[in-house]
Amino acid sequence: MKIHINNKRGFTFTVIVTVATILILLVLLLRNNVMVHCNNLDVKSGPNVSYQTTGKINAGTRVQILNHQDNWDHVVYNHSKIGWVPDWVIRNKNLKTATKLSESTIVLDPGHGGSDSGALSTHNKMEKTYTLQTAKKAAQQLREQGANVIMTRDTDKTVSLFSRPGFSTKNNANLFISFHFDSSPDDNTASGFTSYYYHDGRSKQLATDINNQMDNIPIDNRGVEFGNFLVVRDVKVPSVLLEMGYINSDKDFKHIENPEYQELVAKDVKHGVTDYINSIY
Repeated sequence: MKIHINNKRGFTFTVIVTVATILILLVLLLRNNVMVHCNNLDVKSGPNVSYQTTGKINAGTRVQILNHQDNWDHVVYNHSKIGWVPDWVIRNKNLKTATKLSESTIVLDPGHGGSDSGALSTHNKMEKTYTLQTAKKAAQQLREQGANVIMTRDTDKTVSLFSRPGFSTKNNANLFISFHFDSSPDDNTASGFTSYYYHDGRSKQLATDINNQMDNIPIDNRGVEFGNFLVVRDVKVPSVLLEMGYINSDKDFKHIENPEYQELVAKDVKHGVTDYINSIY
């Protein structure tokens, strides 16, 4: 009788452990099982838009997440296929159709900030204020298209000049854009905007693609130029520094401080980045 009771308790314990294990596995499976809400999502052979496309996923498809790397998920889809998709896209319930832009990570760098005011207008308005306002508008434009946007600062805080290029490496970014406003030695002696690059090849192409969208800017286009600036020199991804007007020119500053001008710049940056990414990937 005693042996019978011990066997019964052992069987009960085994059943409880088995059921608990199954429940835990089901919870883990369900937690890592995600429905995709957009169409035309590329599946990549590695964790970046630059890798080869190996398949496509459309809205309604469920994916099982195996692991995570550099903001990308390694997934199983259609029961047996495996590949990489950007985690910010598969969790985006508002994006209807994925694009190369929505699968890209972009670092935006509002110049100066905090204790570094940048250049000054003729009425002592600080460059750091307008670089942040313009970069935020560009971030919004790009995020509305589904892109993963990282900002080196999104408030008026000090960010080391030497740390800014590293944001692109740390976030596995595809490109880097730094926003600035120029200043001449003497007030009201220069005007216009310039797109600077340091590295030939893709950085120069990025600067050119953005600059080509800016014919609607109401100040002179000074073109695409080589610029030996640390933030575009020491960065490891295609990069550009935009000087979007002379802040100590009263003619330019009336535009620089205008939210409509900033919105126009942001929209042109979005179009230029889209052209660049579509041509590269």
